[in-house]
Amino acid sequence: MSTRTKAPPLELDTTPPNGLSAAEAARRFHAGLGNTPQDGLSRSLWQILVANVFTLFNGIVFAGFGVLLLLGRWQAALFGLPALFNTLIGVWQETNAKRTLDRLAVLNAPTATVVREGQLHEVKPHEVVLGDLLSLRVGDQVTADAILVADANVGGEEATWEHWLDVDESLLTGESDAIRKEPGNEVLSGSTITRGHAFAEVIRVGADAYAAKITAEAKRFQLVRSELRQSIDRLLRWITWALGPMILIVAWGQLRAYGGWEDALQTGEWKEAVVGAVAVVIAMVPLGLVLVTSIAFAVGGVALAREQVLIQELPAVEGLARVDTLCLDKTGTLTSGEMRFDQLHVIRDLPGIEQVLGYIGADPDANGTARCLAEPFHPGDLRVTGQIPFDSARKWSAIEVGNDPGAADPGAGDSGVADPGAAAGLWVFGAPEFVMHGCTHDAAGDTLEQAGDRAEDGLRTLLLAHTPSTDGIDPEEPTLPDRLQPVALVTFREQVRDDAAPAMAYFAEQGVNIRIISGDDPRTVAAVAREVGLNVTTGYDARTLPSDPDELAAVMDEHLVYGRVTPDQKLGMVRALQSRGHVVAMTGDGVNDVLAIKEADLGIAMDSAAASTKAVARLVLLDGRFSRLPGVVAEGRRVIANIERVSKLFLTKTTYAFAVGLVFAVLAWSFPFLPRQLSITDGLTIGVPAFFLALMPNTARYREGFLRRSLLFSVPSGLIVAVALITLHIGAQQLQPGGYDTILMQSASTLTLAGIALWVLAVLARPFHWLRIAVVLSMYLGLAIVWAVPFLREFFQVTFLPEPLAWLVLTSVLIGMLLVEILKAWHTRVTAER
Repeated sequence: MSTRTKAPPLELDTTPPNGLSAAEAARRFHAGLGNTPQDGLSRSLWQILVANVFTLFNGIVFAGFGVLLLLGRWQAALFGLPALFNTLIGVWQETNAKRTLDRLAVLNAPTATVVREGQLHEVKPHEVVLGDLLSLRVGDQVTADAILVADANVGGEEATWEHWLDVDESLLTGESDAIRKEPGNEVLSGSTITRGHAFAEVIRVGADAYAAKITAEAKRFQLVRSELRQSIDRLLRWITWALGPMILIVAWGQLRAYGGWEDALQTGEWKEAVVGAVAVVIAMVPLGLVLVTSIAFAVGGVALAREQVLIQELPAVEGLARVDTLCLDKTGTLTSGEMRFDQLHVIRDLPGIEQVLGYIGADPDANGTARCLAEPFHPGDLRVTGQIPFDSARKWSAIEVGNDPGAADPGAGDSGVADPGAAAGLWVFGAPEFVMHGCTHDAAGDTLEQAGDRAEDGLRTLLLAHTPSTDGIDPEEPTLPDRLQPVALVTFREQVRDDAAPAMAYFAEQGVNIRIISGDDPRTVAAVAREVGLNVTTGYDARTLPSDPDELAAVMDEHLVYGRVTPDQKLGMVRALQSRGHVVAMTGDGVNDVLAIKEADLGIAMDSAAASTKAVARLVLLDGRFSRLPGVVAEGRRVIANIERVSKLFLTKTTYAFAVGLVFAVLAWSFPFLPRQLSITDGLTIGVPAFFLALMPNTARYREGFLRRSLLFSVPSGLIVAVALITLHIGAQQLQPGGYDTILMQSASTLTLAGIALWVLAVLARPFHWLRIAVVLSMYLGLAIVWAVPFLREFFQVTFLPEPLAWLVLTSVLIGMLLVEILKAWHTRVTAER
């Protein structure tokens, strides 16, 4: 095996204030220090083909298919088509998932601005290198992790800039407020600049950058967890490994039935022995089960698409029906992400309160919270003579209201006359704990207590304060004046989606546990939880969560609402719930939700979600309506219940095929069917009805243990069919010494098998619905047509039976039907007890 020698680390000089030189940037790029994304995380197309085509299961099926074609028995080789379809569906599903993952990206900035040799240059994000000096302005997305610097030289002169940035990290961390960054602070790739202008030195690029790490983890290939698919795959593995010895036993038995290998060669009957052996082996394989399951998933996906729910991986259709714990992000999921005005709490009845609030809300530069004031309040003729904009570091803004009617008034109405009721002076509006630094001691204590009480209710609370004096206020470097007086507390609440509460009530009724997980203040999260119907008093501060997985799982079992949760904690919380046996769904809309959504048993993204979040989610609510989820549950239940029903049909066949093949081989009896005759029973008792039954309405609630329930019915019912066929063979020898000829025995066996298997179908179709009754009766009619039409009798090589043999068949079928009814009653009782 060849090994690749790792290049020695490149010696890097400190980045000068005028940035890197072009030559140095090129040297670093070619040394592998560029911001190149990591590739090769999803499976290649060749790996997907190998995984789905070159399997032991396919090898057995296609080997039998090839043998029959070589013998010229193409009529008996039709079983290869379902196997081919199964393989194609598997390749298509994984290829589709690969395309989605390969498009995934947290970064979507088209260019980055860097300082090189004292000049600004726009480069592609992957051309940014370690040590580059980034120029970051409002609207820019940070392309690589960097640290703000205090000095930069652009254009041959010392650059002038604010030396700070307000950074929106909500997609990365869940924190809804912009974060102030100053020299020495890091800015993470994937975050967005909302205010300011600064320069930052790149400290991590490519796979080491924060956004790249999230993207790399999200791109790792992982199929959705599906109980149906996992159970069926487990069954196929068991059957595949059992087929190996069964092939040898059946081949040995068939040769003995034709007088041994030498006699079979001399008489030419070795071909019949081979065809019989292939028929036995293929009868053991539930070929159509995977195909019918895939079709049911696909039809469910189309039905949900009509309801504005995008299914990104077909087995996700069943996911929400199995979920017992639903983890919800607050912002963008339960809430629209927008604030709305709640109430005005007047502390000091000073003239002009509503006009001042109206002016603050109408300011074009107001943040999202302040803009909520524009609708309930109006500035009127308020005369504003000065203004200090909001700053995320100060946490307050201010306006100066003049009392001179002749003064210029940017905010005045058409009259240009000041409102005589508006108190002149400085009005300060911002976070109470910051504004109170300028208030008198007596007023501060009581006001902070009131603000705290409202915060406990989960309301965002801001304080409006006033002072008649504006002396000493410098707009360039503003500081709070002394002796501010609190005037009013203004409360806001997040806009809860209209359909959130009904959906939460539905899940509570269905016994689904709810966990609300957010990066916001726990008190705010708890208030939203109460508004949507959860019975909680306080939220759990995730900053105190234990790091030990077992301790974390214990906390998750006890508490419902969590605030100040980091992206890594969200991932750990999902894993903690799964460690306790829960089936977990996770909803979200931000990049900070990506890893948790991917790890969950079912990831759900809202319509407003980041592109990377949608890429890893299994379901996307295209219109963002929570009320779609109950419909997803109903569709998942229909798919699960119907597939459980049809799986019993397929596994019944597998059971009787194994039993008949083994017994007939050991006793050296020729196999009682041709492959084409098995096509009759397969088509009428399994294939065609399974297709219809899998797509019919079904409101049965999900219960864990799909595989156990299926096997508890299928194995006994398959043994009933096998015993009937063995009894038929023994009875026929008693009725006709020397035995009936081959075509009569094959016809009798086909009728016996079809008669009992059709009754199994009728039992599993209950409770009866007119569509199910029509399907069952149509299958009985189909069996009659095969015997009634000469061409079909000749093609399938069946014939009418003499009376003694016909009575034996009828007796065997009636006894088999009675035993199936007894089995059904027992199965219902046993599965209901668990």
